[in-house]
Amino acid sequence: MEWLWVFGILVLIVVFLSIFFSFFPLGLWISALASGVKIRILTLVGMRFRRITPSKLVYPLIKATKAGLEISLNKMEAHYLAGGNVDRVINALIAAQRADIPLEFERAAAIDLAGRDVLQAVQMSVNPKVIETPVVAAIAKDGIELRAKARVTVRANIDRLVGGAGEETVIARVGEGIVTTVGSAETHKQVLENPDMISRTVLSKGLDAGTAFEILSIDIADVDVGRNIGAQLQTDQAEADKRIAQAKAEERRAMAVAREQEMVAQVQEMRAKVVEAEAEVPRAMAAALREGKLGVMDYYNMQNVIADTQMRDSISKTGLDSGEGKR
Repeated sequence: MEWLWVFGILVLIVVFLSIFFSFFPLGLWISALASGVKIRILTLVGMRFRRITPSKLVYPLIKATKAGLEISLNKMEAHYLAGGNVDRVINALIAAQRADIPLEFERAAAIDLAGRDVLQAVQMSVNPKVIETPVVAAIAKDGIELRAKARVTVRANIDRLVGGAGEETVIARVGEGIVTTVGSAETHKQVLENPDMISRTVLSKGLDAGTAFEILSIDIADVDVGRNIGAQLQTDQAEADKRIAQAKAEERRAMAVAREQEMVAQVQEMRAKVVEAEAEVPRAMAAALREGKLGVMDYYNMQNVIADTQMRDSISKTGLDSGEGKR
């Protein structure tokens, strides 16, 4: 049973030491003192109570001290509690010091809290970045489409990182400048002969205003000839005019057909009236004979006149047909 008591005491000692060293990071405190960083053990204990991992502040503070930077631990702790990346800010300050770029901790912390990579910004200030734009299609005044691709060399502007526009704005402005320059050219050949005119015109517009970058150069990487938009527009216009003319012709034809049908209907109506009138003639003659207004001899004379008229008509038609046959 004695070994159980000994085992229990050892377990209690291990648990106590674990809790003790979790609140009293002696190893981290000794490392800080060995690196020349003067920090009290109670300060590290207070970080534990403020839910701060001491190593995430002590190690960056050691790097800053070794690099010759004087940074307050309270500022680092405040930045950590605000959700910032202390280690990245310290690395950016060290890189800026080595590159002789003026950068204060407050400024670097503000850039980090704004969501930008402050270390990458410092590196971009030393080593400019090349941004390649997508293919931009523009049309010259002669109607020829040109497809251009540009490479923009930019350098990060530390003073404008907070509140400055990003790469997307630079790409959009460069694309707009390419479209404007090509669109103002009289012919596409001018642009093909002097592609640097796009670079000069676009660069002179101050496209980096309000952005987090400083444009160093704009180089046209490629210019290709696209479609003949002018000819295509003319073809489309001609096709549209043709369709309009066809529609108007169809409208006139429909109106002519309607008028013809109306005339045919009128002729048929007149014929019906004539037939109806002719049908009344025998009735009128019969009534005249019954009433004594028309005699038998008068009737025969009228029949003779009708027969004579029909004979003359047939003779005249026969003469016309024979004359046309001789011709």
